[in-house]
Amino acid sequence: MSSPSTTVSTSTVDAAGIQDRAASARWRSVAAYLLIGELVVLYAPTATFLWQRWTMSVWHNAHGLLVPPVVAFLVYHELKRFKGSPPAASGWGFVLLVPALVLHALDAGMHTQLLSAASIVVALPGLSLLLLGVARTRAILFPLVFLAAALPIPLGMTEQIHMQLRVIATIATGWVVPMLGIPVFVEGTTLHLAAGPLQVSDACSGFSTLYAAGAVAVLTAHSASTWRQRALVLLSAAPLAIGANLLRIVTLVVLVVWQGVEVLETFLHPLSGMMTFALALPIIFWLGGDSRRRARAQEVGA
Repeated sequence: MSSPSTTVSTSTVDAAGIQDRAASARWRSVAAYLLIGELVVLYAPTATFLWQRWTMSVWHNAHGLLVPPVVAFLVYHELKRFKGSPPAASGWGFVLLVPALVLHALDAGMHTQLLSAASIVVALPGLSLLLLGVARTRAILFPLVFLAAALPIPLGMTEQIHMQLRVIATIATGWVVPMLGIPVFVEGTTLHLAAGPLQVSDACSGFSTLYAAGAVAVLTAHSASTWRQRALVLLSAAPLAIGANLLRIVTLVVLVVWQGVEVLETFLHPLSGMMTFALALPIIFWLGGDSRRRARAQEVGA
């Protein structure tokens, strides 16, 4: 039988241990909030730059505006599984966070904002390791990496792709339009119509649709149930984007012949750009959907 003094002593030690752990947890929380606050201030100009690029026009990374909300939803959905279990912080986060801050510092001297934007994608997994631990970071790694789909790609890196897409769109349009009874002469990336020449520029190359379709295909393939579906979704993204852009240009040619070149200065021009997204993206979602659910739907419809 233990003496009263021993019982008191043990209780005192346990209480002191609890207080120490509570104080340590409070200080860790304060340090985490300070770190997050500093990173928010540090990357505020980069976030402003990204917002300006996303909202510039439908021809330049407009899909990037939708990527952060999708990422936030996926992260929330994955972290719900860990509700009730305390996070186990990992110092391995510095392996990613430090290089990310180096990239940001380099960009501060170069004034491009592109390196800084890329460093966000590197920094977030590192921050997750530091604050949430390995298990939670592994669970949300895909959405954190998918955030790269929101980054603008410098024109210098895609110039040749733009050019090849312009050539494909021009040649294909020159082949389709005569079937509609519209005479056209193709010269390079210019369509010579009776109403006047129509230049297929970089904005009309369909690269923005291709980029968005690729991002949606990766997201859809990640949730697909079979490897066959994943391959189908990924391989279909480019043809669907190119086909949707071809349909857009053919529609614009018909409008130009009908209403004149001035129609390109109206809201119909940017609206046609949004039409390419409206055509290609739902098909990608459908291809990556649950094949069993589609089969059941077809049976019900029959």
